[in-house]
Amino acid sequence: MLNEILLDDFRALKIQYEQAQLQGKAVKRPLGTGDIEALTPFHWGYEFDEIIETRGGFDVIITNPPWEMFQTYEKEFFQQYDALIQKNKLKITHWKKQRQTLMEDTEIREAWLEYASSFPHVSRYFKLAPQFMNQTPRVGGKRFGNKPNLYILFTEQCYNLVRHGGHCGIVLPSGIYTDAPTVQMREMLFEKTGVTGLFGFENRKKIFEDVDSRFKFVVLTFEKGGQTERFPAAFMRHDVKDLEHFPNIDDIEINIALIRQLSPDSHSIPEFKTGQDIEIAEKMLQIPLLADNDNGWGLELYGEELNMTRASGYFKEYATDFPVYVGGMIWHYDSHYATPRYWVEENELRRSFLEKRVKRISGLSTIPPDMRNDYEAYRLAIRKIASNTNERTLITSLLPRNALAGNSLSVNFPLCMDSQHYNDLQFEYADTLVLAALLNGFTADYILRARMTTVLNQFYLYQLPVPHLSQDDPFFNSIVRRAAQLICTAPEFDDLATEVGLGSHRNGVTDSAGRAKLRAELDGIIAHIYSLTEEEFAYVLSTFPLVAEPVKEAALEAYRDVERGVVT
Repeated sequence: MLNEILLDDFRALKIQYEQAQLQGKAVKRPLGTGDIEALTPFHWGYEFDEIIETRGGFDVIITNPPWEMFQTYEKEFFQQYDALIQKNKLKITHWKKQRQTLMEDTEIREAWLEYASSFPHVSRYFKLAPQFMNQTPRVGGKRFGNKPNLYILFTEQCYNLVRHGGHCGIVLPSGIYTDAPTVQMREMLFEKTGVTGLFGFENRKKIFEDVDSRFKFVVLTFEKGGQTERFPAAFMRHDVKDLEHFPNIDDIEINIALIRQLSPDSHSIPEFKTGQDIEIAEKMLQIPLLADNDNGWGLELYGEELNMTRASGYFKEYATDFPVYVGGMIWHYDSHYATPRYWVEENELRRSFLEKRVKRISGLSTIPPDMRNDYEAYRLAIRKIASNTNERTLITSLLPRNALAGNSLSVNFPLCMDSQHYNDLQFEYADTLVLAALLNGFTADYILRARMTTVLNQFYLYQLPVPHLSQDDPFFNSIVRRAAQLICTAPEFDDLATEVGLGSHRNGVTDSAGRAKLRAELDGIIAHIYSLTEEEFAYVLSTFPLVAEPVKEAALEAYRDVERGVVT
């Protein structure tokens, strides 16, 4: 009977069962009682009818929910049939061959199809059911899909199950206060609860033994009902005993109004550790955000140009003129940090990329014969997999022409969206070099590190305060010259070097001492552009514990040299 009621809920939401196929789209059919029974649902209203119906919910909920996506895990599934499979150890091409071999076994194939079919209808329910209305994020007024994450679902369900005035304490990944998929949950917590504490740990002392030591999690506590104006917080703690004394006079309080100003779309909670962090954050409010079209750069980024799984059929293991770039291939001002593993034949992909360009340009319906693709220009690339517990987080360089980017890089669209000038650059290359330098500096990195965890996507970048320098700015040419010397170190950057007045890659700087000096000078200049005092810049540098002290000392000395007029 209870399963029939739940089945009616699925049907009211027009959710169907989707039977996975070996090839092509899943075959849809109406859901039946057996499909619901296979889920073994827990009926809270029946099991705790007196608590929920009579008392309005639980007085207190304390929980540590699962921390994983609700999705198929291919390699984990097949490990039960082949113990030698390791999640991250196989090349894409090798894994495809191994998977194909396993799928030739009838029993394994049927088990996989049954497993893959068990997710879509449940996932749809989590996105559409009224009790999970805060699972689909909205950023900038737009809803965007995401795979359900169990910890986010549990958080909303805790809110549903606790009574008005009841309390909840829940252990969660740090993404609850930073990430894009949790933006609606943050809004719910701010508007419908009183947050009583946000206490963050880094797993350095292996509080959770099987979790990476760099992983961050948080103890979130809230009271259902009312609103949150400010709340006590602590971040990056390592000892569980610290929680016994939280909150105390040394812990900071975070104001919700400041959060809304710093992250107007995402409401991400920065990891402030001291009052000085808050003072610097308030100063940054005077600087336009990266995506601001009126006062900022108005930068547009593409988060997935070549999906490393779906596009793998195009990958070649022999060198062509079109390498595939991934995040690990770049470092600050360096697009030769590692060698490519894959290449593509451009003629196999060119038309599909042009078709995507045409769709983005208002006023075009067909591909003009002279239209170029964005990858035919130099363009900005930013690492997406970049934890804020690593040595550095914001890692940027320029890709050479005719390089394609995998999905571990965010890249910009260098060419115009104007239907009359579609082959023109949106930014002059000198501007692009300045932007790359600003993003590579310690200052922007410091701001970003307070707002993200492990995946750096457009969500964080678009709300990063980045000064928009014009070519009349006194530091503009100084930055262009130094950035060009750092980036233009190989023949494929000769055209860029010529464009910005460097001449050729032979005038680039390749020795480590020379590059370190240029980077220190850029950091000193950029700190001044952000209007940081020497004390503030020294504090910013102190928040990078894994960066060598001589590197930080050189940056601070360069700051002083800028002030003295030695660095110009």
